[in-house]
Amino acid sequence: MRRHQRRKNVVLAVILLVGGLYLIIHSNFSLTGSTGSRENSSTPLSWHTGRMVNKESWVAQGDYLPLNVSYQLLAGAPSLQQRFLCIGLSTVKRKKGSYLIPTLQSLFSQSSPDERSSMVVAVLLADFDVAWRVTTVTEIKSVFASELEQGQLVVLHVPQDWYPPLTGLKRNYNDPSDRVSFRSKQNLDYSFLIHYSASLGKYYLQLEDDVLSAKHFLTSIRKHVGEQEAKKDTWAMLEFSELGYIGKLYKSGDLPLLSRFLFLFYQEMPCDWLMSHFRELLTQRKPIDFKPSLFQHMGTFSSFGGTYNKLKDQYFEEGLYSNPKAEVFSDMSTYQKHIPKLAWDLGETFFWGRVPAAGNYLTVVFAEPAVVTGILIETGLDKKDLLVSAQVDIGHEVVTTENGEKSCKEFQSVGTLKDGRFNIKEMDKKYSSASSCLRIKITAGQTDWVIIKKIRVTTKQSTE
Repeated sequence: MRRHQRRKNVVLAVILLVGGLYLIIHSNFSLTGSTGSRENSSTPLSWHTGRMVNKESWVAQGDYLPLNVSYQLLAGAPSLQQRFLCIGLSTVKRKKGSYLIPTLQSLFSQSSPDERSSMVVAVLLADFDVAWRVTTVTEIKSVFASELEQGQLVVLHVPQDWYPPLTGLKRNYNDPSDRVSFRSKQNLDYSFLIHYSASLGKYYLQLEDDVLSAKHFLTSIRKHVGEQEAKKDTWAMLEFSELGYIGKLYKSGDLPLLSRFLFLFYQEMPCDWLMSHFRELLTQRKPIDFKPSLFQHMGTFSSFGGTYNKLKDQYFEEGLYSNPKAEVFSDMSTYQKHIPKLAWDLGETFFWGRVPAAGNYLTVVFAEPAVVTGILIETGLDKKDLLVSAQVDIGHEVVTTENGEKSCKEFQSVGTLKDGRFNIKEMDKKYSSASSCLRIKITAGQTDWVIIKKIRVTTKQSTE
């Protein structure tokens, strides 16, 4: 009896060993590995690859919960050197148009050469339509030949056979079955993409395939990450957009856990709900978001059924914050700590003044004279406390006023606010001399208080 039991134990051990080796082989390929896929290898998109293993994570170190998945590398090749940032996005065939190429163009065009060399973009073509994939890869190779060659862009696919069931799933929240299948597959797409990307960058940024990027977004991310790391507080996810699964940043060491988390709970709820649970499980109780947002949703039609989608991030600013150093003065009564300078500074802050009267002002005095090329002023919050009547002036020759403030000796008007907003570009074509002041002057009193939410100025060096 004991001999029979020992024989059973040996057989069980062999089965577990072989099974474990199978999972590890299929999860952690070398870059040149080409374990056979279940998809016909005669298609033009049959170059098989795997992912480099990121050993920063205890999950990767022990190969815990390995994902059984094989990848096809359709274009590009990941660098053996880890970049600062890996940007991941998944895309499928849309019924109405495609935003993938403009999204990639925005990512690269809004980045400097140094920034591009610090990042890699991983694109998962997650549609099972072979003809669409061939066409899409051909277009990517044509438009982004340089980025592919320099290891700044890789294009992947996971064959359908590696996906768990996508139909007959739980209808949580009473969602229609087709909606459940769509969002469940999206979770799996992200799971496979994140799993592959775990070693490509020190940090990982999740985007969707229909976004615009702010100028020098990588530099802003690097700055905010450095500040966050200096605080030595626990964090699992930083948010650079308020929308969906756009602009969410993770440490690469957490990616193996995240990919498995999305895989395990793929049919339970949408990805942007799952991400909040993941953050909390990693003991980050509250969101950590940064303003202005670095990414904007540009898609008009959803990838689900081509339905109309008008979501926009109200905090997005396409241009890099470039206000010059300045002091800000106002004679309006300030509410609490919402001082005038907050309208000039970067972030969510704003100036809040009580009942403005005709003749009141807010004056910005530059540390150094500069040729102003553009001015953007936004007032009000949620359409309340708008500045109704005001003109915008630029000034020259800094002086000290009787009450000890700084201002300019002379001003000239460049326009007036409309619906609480002012926006002018290419000012230097008409006002070519250097300015030392920017002034918002109230031209008519109002009973509502006023919020000056944002003052943004672009400048260039004087040629004088």
